[in-house]
Amino acid sequence: IKNEMNDVPFFDIQLPYELAINIFQYLDRKELGRCAQVSKTWKVIAEDEVLWYRLCQQEGHLPGSSISDCSCWKLIFQECQAKEHMLRTNWKNRKGAVSELEHVPDAVLCDVHSHDGVVIAGYTSGDVRVWDTRTWDYVAPFLESEDEEDEPGLQPNVSFVRINSSLAVAAYEDGFLNIWDLRTGRYPVHRFEHDARIQALALSQDDAAVATASAFDIVMLSPNEEGYWQIAAEFEVPKLVQRLEIVPETRRYPVAIAAAGDLMYLLKAEDSARTLLYAHGPPVTCLDVSANQVAFGVQGLGWVYEGSKILVYSLEAGCHLLKLGNVLRDFTCVNLDDSPPNLMVSGNRDGRVRIHDLRTSNVTLSLSAHQLGVSAVQMDDWKIVSGGEEGLVSVWDYRMNQKLWEVYSGHPVKHISFSSRSLITANVPYQPVVRNADRDNFTPHRRHQGLIRAYEFAVDQLAFQSPLPACRSSCDTMATHYYDLALAFPYNHV
Repeated sequence: IKNEMNDVPFFDIQLPYELAINIFQYLDRKELGRCAQVSKTWKVIAEDEVLWYRLCQQEGHLPGSSISDCSCWKLIFQECQAKEHMLRTNWKNRKGAVSELEHVPDAVLCDVHSHDGVVIAGYTSGDVRVWDTRTWDYVAPFLESEDEEDEPGLQPNVSFVRINSSLAVAAYEDGFLNIWDLRTGRYPVHRFEHDARIQALALSQDDAAVATASAFDIVMLSPNEEGYWQIAAEFEVPKLVQRLEIVPETRRYPVAIAAAGDLMYLLKAEDSARTLLYAHGPPVTCLDVSANQVAFGVQGLGWVYEGSKILVYSLEAGCHLLKLGNVLRDFTCVNLDDSPPNLMVSGNRDGRVRIHDLRTSNVTLSLSAHQLGVSAVQMDDWKIVSGGEEGLVSVWDYRMNQKLWEVYSGHPVKHISFSSRSLITANVPYQPVVRNADRDNFTPHRRHQGLIRAYEFAVDQLAFQSPLPACRSSCDTMATHYYDLALAFPYNHV
């Protein structure tokens, strides 16, 4: 509907309506509210749909929508803000539902990964399982490791699993790699074989690109224009690769970062180029990448009184930007891609979680979080969730410098992923592979299998009496874990 007002009184001059809208677009919601009280004319401008649609987009509300999808964007904005406030309150007060994802019987958890609420897990039995924690409308399916024509058999242990919005990937101890398309079925769309064990696995967050490292070889896989998977590039490095990541938002040709001892490589599939980012220094201890930067921790040299550091490399400028830290113990994990702009969170073997300001190279906050070292960490604009080698998951309000709550399990926390409404944690045993001569007859106790938990904060009441369908377990197995869950999520109706 076209606005009939042409000129707007702006102090002692008259401005066209379109120009007034351009001025008001720089105001936030509080300033728009104050302007709406000046006059009837300003109220019409301050409540224009274009302004409130832009505010919704800036705050991340309904990001994929267009302005014509809703008739009152101011109301939509208020509803979204109220929902965010409720979620934040539930996080702080430990209010919500928690469930344990049901294990594969008689198998030990090897690796866990998640993306946007979809969880993938690999086991010592060779099984790979996927849950969609956003819906809970079906029992978690297994992803088959053979084609439909192949005869099923005993599978080797799963080494690594990765998942994104459309693909699931699993690497096995015998060097095999399976790739599933989650949109088409539970059978692999591609299988690849290495001559040796796969030491590192990476999957692009948003594209169909996979990278593997086996022995001294790195292989990058992607589908061609017809949809058939092929080798996009191969690289050979002089040392064994321990860490591997794919740079997000690289479009057609994948770009990977590989850490091999004290060497760091930038690998481009487009022209099979290999660029050395870091060499002949202390070994790399952790790695994370974003679309524009690479952050990696390096060991300290105690004999020359030089501490452990985190180096930040710019992919755009092609040079090192920052040198952060200089602490006594090694950095064990760093999260660059999920952190707010200009901030980065890291975990150290000294048990401390640190927030780094990338503009000043300073540590803005240091939390004594864990006893045996930090194994996983993530932050957003107000909270930190950290996991420790001792099995403790801790939630912090870092603006208040306050621990909100914690929950314990007997295995190291190897995976943490959260959004505004949910949290996924995974406790994986130190040695998930069952080393037993009579392995076929060995049945591990449930407490030795590892643990995956899903927390939902968008509900007002806990639901222990009616567990979510994908997480149903028998009473005798669930009872052993009620005590730990009750410590993290107390409730009054039991």
